[in-house]
Amino acid sequence: MQRPTWRPLTAADLVDDRSPRFQALLNREHGFFRWASVVTWCAGVLMLWQHGWLAGAAGLQGSLAPIGIGMYIGTLMMLNVWFVLWPHQKKVLGLVPAGIEERVRCSRITHLSSRTNTMLSIPLLFFMAAGSHGGFLLG
Repeated sequence: MQRPTWRPLTAADLVDDRSPRFQALLNREHGFFRWASVVTWCAGVLMLWQHGWLAGAAGLQGSLAPIGIGMYIGTLMMLNVWFVLWPHQKKVLGLVPAGIEERVRCSRITHLSSRTNTMLSIPLLFFMAAGSHGGFLLG
């Protein structure tokens, strides 16, 4: 069993759009991740609205403050996907014309952007759980 590891892109990986490495990256990275972020965010806002908690969570009021913080972190994560990760990812994938140096630079930005969202998911989950199980701490 081989454990997958992250390997930074090199210029050689991006020269040939038909190379197996590039095609593997294209298949893995170009998918539904952008739309999954929108669906997840909309589902969360819809649930808050259905319970009548949206205004209180958005205003960080009382016991809804933790879930409101989680909502803002989720919003930041979605915006990160759409306005930081995706524009650079399009260059890496060759969907937008860019030179090799620019594509390598953008691969590093997409890596860091993705890792940022991964790290933000930890406090997001904490505050979402605290909204239901720890809200009494804030009144």
